[in-house]
Amino acid sequence: MSRVYPDYTYGNGPRERCFWAETVQVPEFSQARDKITCDVAIIGAGFTGLSAALHLAQAGEDVCVFEAETPGWGASGRNGGFCCLGGSAASDGMLRKLYGEEARREYRRSEAEAAAFAKALIKEHGIAADLHSDGETLLAHTPKAAADFTARAKQIEADYGVTPSLISGSDLAQNGMQGPFHGALTTPIGVALNPLKYALGLASAATRAGARIFANSPVTKIEQVNGFHLSTPKAEVAAKCLIVATNGYSSDDLPGWMRARYLPTQSNVIVTRPLNDEEISTQGWSNHQMCYDDRFFLHYFRLMPDKRMLFGMRGGLFSSANFDKRMHRTIRRHFEAMFPAWRHVESAHSWNGLLSLAPDLTPYAGPIPDMPGAFTAMSFHGNGVAMGSYAGALLADLVQGKAPEHLYPKIMQAAPRRWPLGRLRRAMLWPPYALATLMRG
Repeated sequence: MSRVYPDYTYGNGPRERCFWAETVQVPEFSQARDKITCDVAIIGAGFTGLSAALHLAQAGEDVCVFEAETPGWGASGRNGGFCCLGGSAASDGMLRKLYGEEARREYRRSEAEAAAFAKALIKEHGIAADLHSDGETLLAHTPKAAADFTARAKQIEADYGVTPSLISGSDLAQNGMQGPFHGALTTPIGVALNPLKYALGLASAATRAGARIFANSPVTKIEQVNGFHLSTPKAEVAAKCLIVATNGYSSDDLPGWMRARYLPTQSNVIVTRPLNDEEISTQGWSNHQMCYDDRFFLHYFRLMPDKRMLFGMRGGLFSSANFDKRMHRTIRRHFEAMFPAWRHVESAHSWNGLLSLAPDLTPYAGPIPDMPGAFTAMSFHGNGVAMGSYAGALLADLVQGKAPEHLYPKIMQAAPRRWPLGRLRRAMLWPPYALATLMRG
């Protein structure tokens, strides 16, 4: 395999203190062995791969999923659990310039469809994923940002057909949102959840529908001869079609087309012990909305149903045990600055995972050029809970040669370009990361 980060990144170190892993009992999955044949082979058992497997199995296809670890082991099982709008990190202006206004509006509609799609899957398959939060709340960290919320609310209403609610800075405390903020804007789309419970729920639903899921079965080689031939440590797989659903945990040579078309970067999360009522009252944060602020390296956080506080932030270009410790200290510093009354509250759970960025900051779901019968979906820019699940359903239709049942926006049909610098492409993020670090002190 040819990967961007050192081996440590793809091992258990970054996730060994992940809170979600303590909330589930991961079922036993067989390891792929001997000779296996199927209609569709899927590499990766995250949201995209599992959603594709579920929908293909429901359509009567013989589908096999090959996961290097266990379902939900990667970013799908260690993110912040924000099932919300997103998938692209491009601004409206950038989308308009690259694709035109009609395509921009179409993509925004697909974001809302993706969030509704994931919620429908959870309901349809009875997945107990600890849902809470009525949509998502954006918090302004400056008066200028708050002043822009009125125009932003109008754009949200135009793009998504919902009416957002505004809370002024002076009213935040009485809404249980006391902190260093100047206003709040809530869009009533999406829901917060336990992402690993959701991923394992998708795996269970896919298995019941007839999909075969193999754990501890990394694909080490792909050949295209009369279909696809995949190699794992203990199995040889023959498949008519292929889906690569590895996103930030991809390898540049599986297949070679993937090389430098994705840029993995880290997102970091801590979870506190359960807070008591006095601690919640002292800080003045009792709201259970999933929230994020409008900084370049946004903070995202939510008070969960069990009164633990989840707090995450983007950033981190290096990966090792020592860098993880340094990042934990950084995220604690930010957490304590935002919620000073909780400085004494322990956060034994601290972990990180890899999301993927595309050069144009937009996701892709479609065929792998020059590999007839092969498809991929990638680069959800830290918002893959909804859009990754949605992309899996799109791929399931495309693999079968059908026009997608769900809205398939033009923007997601544009294959990503390559990042410059090849395996050294992480260096592209050093200047903006350094600037953002200086700006936030």
